[in-house]
Amino acid sequence: MKHNVKLEKEAMRVLKETSRTFYIPITLLKKELRLTVGSAYLCMRAIDEIEDHETMEKDIKARLLRETKTLLLKEGSFDKEAYMDLVRPYEDVFPEVTLRLAEWLDVCPEGIVEQVKQSTAEMAGGMADWVEKDFAVNTKEDLDDYTYYVAGLVGVMLSHIWEWYDGTETDRDLAIGFGRGLQAVNILRNQEEDMEERGVSFMPEGWTRDDLFVYARENLAKGDEYLKSIKTRTITLFCKIPLALAKRTLKAMEEGKEKMSRIEVEEVVEQVKSE
Repeated sequence: MKHNVKLEKEAMRVLKETSRTFYIPITLLKKELRLTVGSAYLCMRAIDEIEDHETMEKDIKARLLRETKTLLLKEGSFDKEAYMDLVRPYEDVFPEVTLRLAEWLDVCPEGIVEQVKQSTAEMAGGMADWVEKDFAVNTKEDLDDYTYYVAGLVGVMLSHIWEWYDGTETDRDLAIGFGRGLQAVNILRNQEEDMEERGVSFMPEGWTRDDLFVYARENLAKGDEYLKSIKTRTITLFCKIPLALAKRTLKAMEEGKEKMSRIEVEEVVEQVKSE
């Protein structure tokens, strides 16, 4: 593999700082798979941080996303210099995970890196469209489209990784539903914050918060179905943990809590690991 030990450690450090939900299950994977999933997640998170920036003008965000997409789709190795030229004017604005996108690709094994680049490019293009639309979710179809680009695509990319790793085959639509379910829980959790800080609502017209709970549950049920086709224990464990955390988070919100406590998170993880 082309990566080095120092960069592997850096990737895991940034991963831990970037995602509480996925860091834990990623660390439970075997080394090759851990590096692959970790680097893939970091690449997509790098893109997400551009889309999600609270103060940057939308035309700048859309341009950066589209130009990053072009670089990712270009044949051959990723042009690190061109990417740095693109983001350098904003190095005081973007987090480390975004500025080091090229390095996360270096961590990814050669046999799957092109797929990771392709999936990340698709996400960048879809997010650019949504930035230009000011995240105007009016219908369920809009919500499905948005949640596909920000989360369903993660499920699709992971399915490609499982197949590359040991031939595990999973259903694409169930993978998308799984991702959508996790994202719907995030939308519910951040609903007030999104409105106050970004002036954005991901609630289709005519929907209530209860409708969004139903949407989340229906898609998380696809996550349960998705798991049935996976026989590799570490992959099953990886998928079960965020699914269980999402379900428990829904329950906590229904009980009037904003989120789960750190102790509750640890309890869920230990319960899944002991099953």
